[in-house]
Amino acid sequence: MERAPVDGASKSPRSLVGVVRSRYALGLLFVIYSVNHVDRQIMHILIEPVRLDLHLSDAQMGALVGAAFAIFYTFAGLPIARWADRRNRRNIIAVALAIWSAMTVASGFARGFLTLMVARIGVGVGEAGCTPPAHSLISDYFPAERRATALSTYALGVPMGTLLGLAFGGYLADQLGWRMAFFVVGAPGVLLALLTRFTLPEPQRGRGDAATDLSVQPLREVMAFIWSLHSIRHVIIAASLQTLTLAGWGAWQATFLIRVHGLTLTQAGLALGLIAGVAGGLGTFGGGWLSDRLSSRDPRWYLWLPALGALVSLPFSLVAFSTDSVSLALCLIALASLGNHMYSAVGHAVVQSLVKPRMRAVMSAVALFGMNLLGFGVGPWAVGVISARLGGGEALRDAMLWVSLFMLWGCVHYVLAARSYRRDLQAKNAA
Repeated sequence: MERAPVDGASKSPRSLVGVVRSRYALGLLFVIYSVNHVDRQIMHILIEPVRLDLHLSDAQMGALVGAAFAIFYTFAGLPIARWADRRNRRNIIAVALAIWSAMTVASGFARGFLTLMVARIGVGVGEAGCTPPAHSLISDYFPAERRATALSTYALGVPMGTLLGLAFGGYLADQLGWRMAFFVVGAPGVLLALLTRFTLPEPQRGRGDAATDLSVQPLREVMAFIWSLHSIRHVIIAASLQTLTLAGWGAWQATFLIRVHGLTLTQAGLALGLIAGVAGGLGTFGGGWLSDRLSSRDPRWYLWLPALGALVSLPFSLVAFSTDSVSLALCLIALASLGNHMYSAVGHAVVQSLVKPRMRAVMSAVALFGMNLLGFGVGPWAVGVISARLGGGEALRDAMLWVSLFMLWGCVHYVLAARSYRRDLQAKNAA
């Protein structure tokens, strides 16, 4: 049975070259993940010009933005992750990046609903090959005591990509047209794929852990091992419920600001982009950095901290969606983002710490399956349904308040996960 080395080299790179390689790799993966979310967000800001030019209905646009991307992204993730646990992860990321970038460019050539649907499916399938192998790589670049900080750095690609996608996507469309916006956003990714293929290091699996099993196990055994750990189940449920709330808010916040407070699309996009980039970024990185430090006292802080951040953020969100002052609403949304984004990377750090090196990409895909299918699949839909049932219009603010209950529910599962986390860590090391 192949096992990781147990000397000091297993816990951290011994040389300056090793440190530089790890930090370069993390920086490059952050850039890739930022591009990932720019390509995802650009479609959101281009809904109206695309709909008018291609003579599509709101229902068709909803399918393009939601189902065409999310379903294929979710279901392609597991087989790609299984591949990543067996093969070279760098090459998988490079190929995936080239695919989703090329399909983003192809979106600009669309002549109708079907061709644009095919392009968006291609983007979803390509992007499914990014995070599972990236999480696996980062878990081998950095030892367990620095893993949450590293994964938080990678997760900063979400707020950075959202900032760029929302703030500049509309500007590109206004200045160059929506087709050229797709070209400008997608083309650099093809060049970035080449840089990734030839410069991203592929580390030895398990080098950041103590002695552990490096053998490739059948998928059934991997899934059984994951399911056997109570803390993993509760973390996935907690993160999925929190994602449901945040995805519901994220999909409707611009409409909320336009409908309730009278902002223009440009104003709402710029304000929310800055909030996502600055406040969301600080919350994402701060959660990982702080949990790594607190965990030296008790590893359960990896679970207590995201629960605490979510609980503290809730009053700010509730007032933000209730107030008649747009400036106060924006300030409170920003303050809430500091707390409710702490879970972004910490949850992934927890589940990565609980599985063996050749299970990590699959573990990432399983976590993302729940977060994307339940979170992004149900969250925006739930807000819309509740708003419609309440009469629409300004009732949207009440719908956004109701989905906050899912975040509160998620906090319960973080606490339940903490109860068995230390025991499950021991079980993983003993298996």
